[in-house]
Amino acid sequence: MTMAGSKGGLVGLFKRRGSQNDRKTVTFGDASAVRSLPMYSLLALLGLVFFWYLATQPFGFPDDFKATVDETFQVAADDAEVRNQERIDSGNPNLIEIPFLDPTQRDYLAACAQAPDDQCSSSDYSQFLSPSKFPSPGDTWVAFNRLRTRGFQNETLAGHAGISLWRVIRGMFWGTLIGVPIGFAMGLSSRLRGLFDTPVELFRPIPPLALLPLFIVWFGIGDGTAVRLLIFASVWIMIIAARAGARTVKLSKVRAAYSLGASKSQVLRRVILPNALPELFTGVRVALGVSWGTLVAAELVGASSGLGSMIFTARNNLRLDVVVVGVIVIAVIGVLMDLIMRFAESKLIPWRGKG
Repeated sequence: MTMAGSKGGLVGLFKRRGSQNDRKTVTFGDASAVRSLPMYSLLALLGLVFFWYLATQPFGFPDDFKATVDETFQVAADDAEVRNQERIDSGNPNLIEIPFLDPTQRDYLAACAQAPDDQCSSSDYSQFLSPSKFPSPGDTWVAFNRLRTRGFQNETLAGHAGISLWRVIRGMFWGTLIGVPIGFAMGLSSRLRGLFDTPVELFRPIPPLALLPLFIVWFGIGDGTAVRLLIFASVWIMIIAARAGARTVKLSKVRAAYSLGASKSQVLRRVILPNALPELFTGVRVALGVSWGTLVAAELVGASSGLGSMIFTARNNLRLDVVVVGVIVIAVIGVLMDLIMRFAESKLIPWRGKG
């Protein structure tokens, strides 16, 4: 195997492969030669983080006052440890939660607002966005570590993400299992096309969240409601994808299979399904994106766990740092799911675009 052949996987999706476009003399105006360069994407990401830092960083904040706040946090933590040891020695199992030793920017500014003007005041520093409007990158990182270790709503950040992902997987599984056969039936039979066309075109344009109040009334608040809503969100997309996949199969391939003595089931398995896989994978990618966004929104009011529920509770408690961590995790998971689907598509459907 050559060096070029050994480079694959997810990294290969971002590498520029040699093609006829590399030998073209015309570049400007040729849209087929345009490709996203990873280095520029990284620069854009770093630029966004830097702008975020500048917009939320307090300039001129007194360092001596920060040292005083640090000492206060340390004293509170030491006092909690002493009291916990006293309770352990006395046989009392109810321990006191030890405060964090790493005060955030939000803690510093809150202490400054409560301190006398001769110690710290708002005139001592300048800031474009206060923590009450948007957390700083440092506060967000601290909140991420706290969520990762201590959790939120009796669940760690990984636990909330896992609950949301498991709901999406179940909703996508049943949505695909129901939608693909119906889509193939609509693409291969005029009678079944007429039978399913009306309900599909009637329910497909309805936003899934518009039915959330009804789903809560029917199924209550919890895991079952979220999964059923995801089935509703994904099934119509998979029906349309399967129907389009069945209709894109070249008639010459079907006739060639019949001329070789293939039965209808063999034509379905050996001709129609392989040629429809590209459309099915496109449908899965679209359905995953819709399901992921629908789930997080549904969890805001329809569940007691998951990333959406975590964001909703943090918003009610004015914990914007937790909200931003949840939003970032949602975005990262969404990107990773799309990358995994692109990688699976490149491996499972190598014949895509080759006729």
